[in-house]
Amino acid sequence: MQNWQTYRAELCSQLKRQGISEPVLRVCSHLPRHLFAPELNLEQAYADRAMPLGHGQTISQPSLVARMTELLELSGQERVLEIGTGSGYQTAFLAYLAREVFTLERISELSYQAAKLLLEQGLRNIHFKIGDGYLGWAEQAPFDRILLTAAPPQLPEALLGQLAEGGLLVGPVGPQYEVQKLLRVRRRAQKLEYESCGDVVFVPMLKGL
Repeated sequence: MQNWQTYRAELCSQLKRQGISEPVLRVCSHLPRHLFAPELNLEQAYADRAMPLGHGQTISQPSLVARMTELLELSGQERVLEIGTGSGYQTAFLAYLAREVFTLERISELSYQAAKLLLEQGLRNIHFKIGDGYLGWAEQAPFDRILLTAAPPQLPEALLGQLAEGGLLVGPVGPQYEVQKLLRVRRRAQKLEYESCGDVVFVPMLKGL
């Protein structure tokens, strides 16, 4: 039976063949993904597909986590807002590659579990909040990057308003449980430029707590 390190190495090799960049691959090679989804067996945890997380949520497939991370164009100096902490797996990629991460989750149990796990991984540049993702985190705005891990029917004005000049927002947008568009939005010269980056299916982004 393979150990988890072998499964992780196979996953990283698969992502490399897909053209994922070296900085993102290094993060993948550091993270024990099975700890972020303890109810799954090792083969499931390191498979390149989305898996149920509980509370009606999922842990996104690793190749999509990697791709969305790349779309943010992180240099290591950014303050990033993440909408939807979930398992914390995507949060970890952000924490490795950005200066500071502010992650928002509406389900308190998921937030607490992710905070504990990420601290155990030695990541100290993450701030956690339980709240409504549609409202963002106004007290800490503006943000250089914003990442959505669930799909609203349209981008919330509050989030667009918290995006800094020159900043990027990446996230799925569209109807619940149907094909959605992965969008990248850049704020430049006080204008918003929209780019479609393909079709995806994410859980819906819900309002309230």
